Amino acid sequence: MDWATFFEKLASFEILLPFVPLLVAIDALGILPVFISLTSEMDLAERKRIIRQSVLTAFLVSLAFLGAGKSVFALLGISIADFKIAGGILLFILSIVDLIFPERTRTFAKETLGIVPIGIPLIAGPGVLTILLMVIDIYGYLSTILCLILNLLIVWLVFSQSQWIMKILKEGGTRGIAKVSSLLLAAFAVMMIRKGIMDWTNLVSKQ
Repeated sequence: MDWATFFEKLASFEILLPFVPLLVAIDALGILPVFISLTSEMDLAERKRIIRQSVLTAFLVSLAFLGAGKSVFALLGISIADFKIAGGILLFILSIVDLIFPERTRTFAKETLGIVPIGIPLIAGPGVLTILLMVIDIYGYLSTILCLILNLLIVWLVFSQSQWIMKILKEGGTRGIAKVSSLLLAAFAVMMIRKGIMDWTNLVSKQ
C-alpha cells in the first residue's frame, strides 16, 4: 500500500473498519469487573505494572498469531473458509457461554498476573485471535494492526481508570455492557459462519 492509498483510506475511515469487530471481541468494559477483582488488593504502582504487562502481552501474542497463523494454515492444509467456519462456531459458543454462565475468578501469582490470565486469555482470547485472522484477510495487515493498537489503548485507558468507571457504571452496568457485547459477538459469529460457507461453496465449485 502506497502513501496516497493510505491517506485516502484514512480520510474515508476505511482503514478503521476492523476497529468495531475487535472492540466487540475484546470488550474492555465487560472484562473490567474481572480485572478489578484480580487486582483489588494491589497498590497503585502494582496495578500500573499489571496493566502495562497485560496490554504488552496481548499485543505481542496477537502479532505472533498474525505472523504465523497463515503459515500454520498452509502447513496443515487449512483454508481461510475453513477457519471462518470453525472460528465463527467458536465465537458463537464463547458468546453463548458469556451470556449464560457468570464469570469466575481464581487466585494467580502477582508476578505473572498480567501475562496469564489478564493478557491471555482475558484480553487476547480465542475470540480476538479468531477475529484478527478474519479481518486481516479482508482489510490487510496495516488496518488490522492499527485497529488492534487503538483497541489496546482503550483497554489501557479503561483499566487505568477502573476505579472511576466502576463508581459511575456500578457492577450491574458493566455486566449489562458485557451482555450486549456478547450478543453482538454472537451475531458477528453467525456472519463469519455464513461467509465461510459461501467461500467454501465457491472454492468447491471451482475445483
